Amino acid sequence: MILEVNDLRSGYGRIPILMGVTLNVTEGEFLGILGHNGMGKTTLMNTLMGHLPTTGGTVRFAGQDITKLKSHQRSRTGLGLVPQGRQIFADLTVYENLRMGMAGQSAEDTEFMDDILSLFPRLQRLLERRGGALSGGEQQLLALARCLCARPKLMLLDEPTEGIQPSILDEIVETLLVLRTRGLSLILVEQNLDFIAALSSRILTIQKGAIAGEMSPQDLQNPEIVSKFVGMTAD
Repeated sequence: MILEVNDLRSGYGRIPILMGVTLNVTEGEFLGILGHNGMGKTTLMNTLMGHLPTTGGTVRFAGQDITKLKSHQRSRTGLGLVPQGRQIFADLTVYENLRMGMAGQSAEDTEFMDDILSLFPRLQRLLERRGGALSGGEQQLLALARCLCARPKLMLLDEPTEGIQPSILDEIVETLLVLRTRGLSLILVEQNLDFIAALSSRILTIQKGAIAGEMSPQDLQNPEIVSKFVGMTAD
């Protein structure tokens, strides 16, 4: 088990958001989390990464209790976050953004970056372009690549499909499936049903800051199940 979360609680100041989340991720598993806005999805990701303090419960990653570790310490253990909105460095070039992702890495940096770029051919011809000049889809690819430069064992991916053209969504799916064969684990927060079904081994639904149920990717093809457990509309 690469991640074990037990009765996790968090929020903003005195406002509780996570009300006791329990979940596990096995090595190499892609876990989807589905739910309406305001149900606690992004709060969960930020709490797992250490950007928000834990007010209750525990988080164990790769056999280590990381509940009280700060975000940079969690990153060093192999946890990485691609946040909602991407948050790339708009004034830096693509290459400089990737170098930022490799902060603290060893002398093998150049070879490793070449390996990462081989997964993102669209970025290879944009290395000297400023991040702010990229399209939304290109920025999302850059955010993914930058996260991978830190060599995560588990990637937290928050709402990656927002405002992205379908062709780049297909590229993201293909790239992530390749990474799964290399042993990457993933927690994917998403509302695009086709996207989350294409990647996830299983899907948890979250409501009011707690896990409400579990379903298979195939269940997302059933409008009755989706409506009952998620309250969304299946295409």
